[in-house]
Amino acid sequence: MSKSKPKDPCKPAACKIQTCLREHNYDEVKCYDVIDDMRQCCLKWHKVSLCCSGIQLDRDYKAEKESILREREANSKGNAP
Repeated sequence: MSKSKPKDPCKPAACKIQTCLREHNYDEVKCYDVIDDMRQCCLKWHKVSLCCSGIQLDRDYKAEKESILREREANSKGNAP
């Protein structure tokens, strides 16, 4: 009988983060929605998921994304001729 390890419930979310980062040249802000999905998984499963060790459970990635994107837009308009 084989002893298989239980699957990490947040591993699919962690894989989505890696895919998103690769697709967006590692611009973390562009992946904040996916990172927040991971945070939501970790809120539920952090006691059993090894993938959750680096996630800040109290951080609101979606709100940060909106703020950063607004700041980037304002900066780009300020640099326009």
